[in-house]
Amino acid sequence: MRIIFHHPLPLNYNATSASGIRPLKMIEAFKALGCEVALVTGYSAERKQKILKIKESINNGVEYDFVYSESSTMPTLLTDKNHLPLSPFVDFGFFSFCRRCDIPIGLFYRDIQWAFKEGSSNGSYFKELVARFFYKYDLYCYQKYLNKMYLPSLDMGNYIPIVDKSKFEELPPGHSKLLSNNINNQLCDKSEYNLFYVGGFGGLYKMHNLFEAVSNLPSYKLTVCTRQSEWEAVRHQYEDFLSDNINIIHESGKALRFFFDKSDILLLYLEPLKYGGFALPFKLFEYIGERKPILASRKTLWGHFVEKNNLGFVIDYDADALKAFLKCLPNFSDEYNDKVAALNSVAIEHTWLKRAEKVIKDLKGEL
Repeated sequence: MRIIFHHPLPLNYNATSASGIRPLKMIEAFKALGCEVALVTGYSAERKQKILKIKESINNGVEYDFVYSESSTMPTLLTDKNHLPLSPFVDFGFFSFCRRCDIPIGLFYRDIQWAFKEGSSNGSYFKELVARFFYKYDLYCYQKYLNKMYLPSLDMGNYIPIVDKSKFEELPPGHSKLLSNNINNQLCDKSEYNLFYVGGFGGLYKMHNLFEAVSNLPSYKLTVCTRQSEWEAVRHQYEDFLSDNINIIHESGKALRFFFDKSDILLLYLEPLKYGGFALPFKLFEYIGERKPILASRKTLWGHFVEKNNLGFVIDYDADALKAFLKCLPNFSDEYNDKVAALNSVAIEHTWLKRAEKVIKDLKGEL
C-alpha cells in the first residue's frame, strides 16, 4: 500500500509535546502496517518541492491509496517561520489535485482551542482576528476537499462550524506500550503513595486543588513533570501549597520511566473547563499504556472515559473531596486491582497501530 502523509511543518524527532509526537507515531504505525509512506512535510517551500515530485509520479502512473494529514495547532497557511501566508495555494491546491485524481483524503484536526476564550491567544486583537480568519479558511477547505475529518473525540465536532458532521470520525491519541511488567497493584501496608502527573501546566491545565490537598497529606508524594517555562510562568500561584512531598521535575523520554514505574496513581485531576468537555488528552492514552490506575476530575470527557472503562477513580474537582479520597485510598486495594485488569484489557485497543488501521479501513473504503 502506498500513501501520502501530509503535515504543514517539519517533523520534530525530538518532540516532547503531543503536537510534535503524534505525526511521528502515525508515520511509524503506517510503516509498521506495511505502508510505503511519501512525506509532504516541512515549511511551505519544502512541501512544494515534495508535492511537485509526487504529482510527477502520479502523472507517470504511480498510484496512491490515500492522503492522510496531521494538522498543525496553527492555521495551515501560517505555519512558516514568519507566520505569513507565503504559499497560500500549496497545500489546498495539492488536496484539490488529489481529489481530481480520486485519491481519498483524511485529516486529523488537532483542536479548536482558538474558538474558546480559555484557549485564545495572548497576542494582539488584530493578530487574533487574522488567525481566526485563517482557521476558518482551513475549515472551508476541509469541507471542500476531505473525505474524512478525524477528531480527538466526536464531542468536539459539536463546536466545529462549516464542516459537514458526516465527515467526522473519532481518532484519539494512542500509545506504543504493548506490555508492562511493572504494575504495582498492592496498596496495603505502604508508608508512602506516589502520585504522578506529566504534561502541560498553566492555562488549560490548572491543579490548585490538587496541590492544596497533597500539601496536607505527608504520606502522599506528588511528582509533576512539565516544561520548566510553563512551571515558572505560574509558580507564584502555587507557592502557598509547595511542600516537601511535592516535587516538580522537567524530564522527558526515557527519563520518565523511573517515575511511571514508581507511581501508584497517574493524574488527570485538572480543573474542568468548557474545553475539557470534549478533549481527550494525549497523556490519557500514555497513561493507559502504562497500565496504572488514573485519578480524573469529574465533569470532563476524560473523566467520563476513565469511569466508563473502569480505568481509575473519578471524583469532583475539590480539595476536600480529594483529601477524603486519598485518606481512603489504602482501603481500595481490590478496586485498584480491578482497574489494573481493565487497563490491561483496554490498552490493547488503543495503540497507535489501531489508529492507523482505522484510517486505512476508512479511506480505502472511499476508493
